Amino acid sequence: MTRVDCALKINTGLCDKFSVSHYPMLFWGPPTKFSTGWKPNQEKSEIREVDNWRTAELLLNWINKQIGSSYGLDDEKFENEQLPSNISDPGQIAQAIYDVEEATATAFDIILEQKMIKSKTRASLIKFLQLLVAHHPSQRCRKGSAEVLVNFDEFCPLDMWSSDKHDVPTSNLKEVLHDFQICGKEVPRGYWMFCRGSRNETRGFSCGLWVLMHSLSVRIEDGESQFAFTYICDFIHNFFICEECRQHFYEMCSRVTSPFKKSRDFALWLWSAHNEINDRLMKEEASLKTGDPKFPKIIWPPKQLCPSCYHLQGPKDKGTNQIDWDQNEVFKFLMSYYGNTLISLYKGKGVLADDRANATLDDLVTSTNAVVVPIGAAFAIAIASCMFGALACYWRSRQKSRKPRRSWN
Repeated sequence: MTRVDCALKINTGLCDKFSVSHYPMLFWGPPTKFSTGWKPNQEKSEIREVDNWRTAELLLNWINKQIGSSYGLDDEKFENEQLPSNISDPGQIAQAIYDVEEATATAFDIILEQKMIKSKTRASLIKFLQLLVAHHPSQRCRKGSAEVLVNFDEFCPLDMWSSDKHDVPTSNLKEVLHDFQICGKEVPRGYWMFCRGSRNETRGFSCGLWVLMHSLSVRIEDGESQFAFTYICDFIHNFFICEECRQHFYEMCSRVTSPFKKSRDFALWLWSAHNEINDRLMKEEASLKTGDPKFPKIIWPPKQLCPSCYHLQGPKDKGTNQIDWDQNEVFKFLMSYYGNTLISLYKGKGVLADDRANATLDDLVTSTNAVVVPIGAAFAIAIASCMFGALACYWRSRQKSRKPRRSWN
């Protein structure tokens, strides 16, 4: 079962495809047939409009006739098997592309509002922006991050802090950055489609940020894994507004003693860290009654999404299930779920925000991992790369020409 809100602009095309003329309008049919749409009086269509829905009992009776069942409204047999729609349907993660965009823009807004750009955090933000430019799942966020990155020295120069006031940013920094929209001017605000909680204070931004980090972890190459780990750890430590949360995350980062050599290792570490946090929050929310009743914290992924991820599930120990994971299957799931499935909704469109003045929201999301940046950004990155290469060659030549130090042994 899928619910579509036709009042949302992003669903206009889909609702037109099904000739939605009134609310609610219910359809019944095989899931695979819904891709072609539906028109009134359409012959030989396996999709039918449900006309007997005005009470729960009438609707259930209608469904019972279709599938030859005898369910009643007081049935509780399958109550514990029900899962939130964003868990039971793996395709729901595709909607999170909007949440990732909103989380990125929200994080940038928080950094400016809270004046978090300081002398000691400036480099951390630059490195995280570099990661977004290369691997953000949204094309317009990659483009916006590149624009911010290329102009960073202009609005946030190294000498903006005096030597005796290292942590005092300029008073007009927010005004200077106001014109820079890190994911474009049409970024969703308040949608939280995949990440929407049943309460205003649950899920939302934190969920969107997690999806962003997981999507970055499955897009990097092996040679980038340690850099991505460091950049994400530093970003959360310096810019996540929840003090307790960032301290917990930093503690997990500090436990890593060996550099990551494979992107697979980093993706699995982030997945394990997320489950460790969920396990801790499950206990806290149970005792404090602060969790979202419709979206309780769980160990991820559940069997309903990835049965092959589980080898065995041992007996309960202190309230926590000891799970024997098949990490190869977990990695395949992460690659698919946060990689291709996340962007599958708009695969192949890849329209830049500047290409069409009236581009709709879905036209601005691409399925490619290629870096699309303005000419100025590409030029600046190329120059920086050349300068770094020249500096490395110069340093190596100096090292070769240096006389060996006298031994003190």
